[in-house]
Amino acid sequence: MSRISSVLTTVVATTACVCASASPAAAADPVVSRGVTIPAFYTPPAELPSGNGKLIRHEPLRLGLSLPGLDGRRLPGTATRLMYTSTDTNGEPVAVTGAYIEPSAGWKGTGPRPLVVVGSGTMGQGDQCAPSLALENPLTLTGETVSFGYETLAVYRLLATGAAVVVTDYVGLGATDRLHTYVNRVDEGHAMLDAARAARSVPGASVTASSRVGMYGYSQGGGASAAAAELQRTYAPDVPLVGTYSGAPPADLTEVTKGIDGSALAGALGWSINGFAQTAPALRDVVEANLNDAGRKALKDISTTCVGDAILGYGFTKSTKWTKNGKSVGEIIAGEPAAQAVLDDQRLGRLKPTGPVRLATGTQDDIVPHAQARQLALDWCKKGADVTYKAVRLPNLGDKLLTNHLVPLLTDQGDAVDWLTDRLKGKAASSNCWTMPAQP
Repeated sequence: MSRISSVLTTVVATTACVCASASPAAAADPVVSRGVTIPAFYTPPAELPSGNGKLIRHEPLRLGLSLPGLDGRRLPGTATRLMYTSTDTNGEPVAVTGAYIEPSAGWKGTGPRPLVVVGSGTMGQGDQCAPSLALENPLTLTGETVSFGYETLAVYRLLATGAAVVVTDYVGLGATDRLHTYVNRVDEGHAMLDAARAARSVPGASVTASSRVGMYGYSQGGGASAAAAELQRTYAPDVPLVGTYSGAPPADLTEVTKGIDGSALAGALGWSINGFAQTAPALRDVVEANLNDAGRKALKDISTTCVGDAILGYGFTKSTKWTKNGKSVGEIIAGEPAAQAVLDDQRLGRLKPTGPVRLATGTQDDIVPHAQARQLALDWCKKGADVTYKAVRLPNLGDKLLTNHLVPLLTDQGDAVDWLTDRLKGKAASSNCWTMPAQP
């Protein structure tokens, strides 16, 4: 049966979200999302172990892109599918899925093999879009859904350095008990930090509690890695975080909402509304009161889409078509203090990140607007953080087309991996906060 058959009711018409305790995988009917049957592995058990970062279950994961090595081991490594515990934004236990990859390459730095936690960029909200599934099936193309594992390149580049990699699916993406809480900073930050904890318990993993840990992410992943760096000190002081790469972070959701509304990735607005309506009654009530029938239908459909589906089905849609009064969703939220407070609480930059951070943002980015990402660097600098700020200067490659947002992901990736690898080797970073007045 489809997990999303009644999702609109769950998202905008009730006050209770699906709890973390779901029926055991063996007893549940198969979950089907847009024609893709989700493996039973992704259904959380009825009871979760206590504590954060506890390994609930694991199984071998076949990498869709791999080669035989000269020593008999597959390149770039051996993968394990994971389910582990975390804590959601409401303080409740939650099961999160992901994947750990033990690299074939040896670690040439000092100390035990380090670990990089990868927060994927936007994949969608349907469970079939989960990053761990994308590692297994780099391209999912059916008559109902399109998903592409574009983060595989970054993951494999990191593995080539000899660092182990753990990829989180975030809260509710893959795991079938709830909707994915898209761009929720607490859920994402906790999921990344707890992935680092869970990786230590994977059978055969060479990482230890003393392994240096790095955070890596672009776009949605950039916001997640930034949140992890901000939350580490209080939530996971046992995770020895030595460096964080945050590319194109959605630090101010009020500004990001303006960027994505009417863009090629307008569907992402629906993912964020769905996620916050699930966890925040104040925003859910405002959405429920202002959506028209077309908006309700769109949010229900968007809740099962991947990026490809969203672009094809909702590209360049303006949210004014979804509301009763013809105002944009952003305008409606701005006019409701309780709802606006939900977005304001997601603002990154109010906490000093742990360890050095490298923040990159394309100066032409209009989807995750450049100005709000640059402001995050400024906010961190003012708090005395060790910030390496990189403005990726490119010509305007097309307004609202995603190109201005996606191209820096590729052009800056090599430098980002090199910078993070240096931190994993114990090399000191050099903050360039002093250059910010001259930086675009």
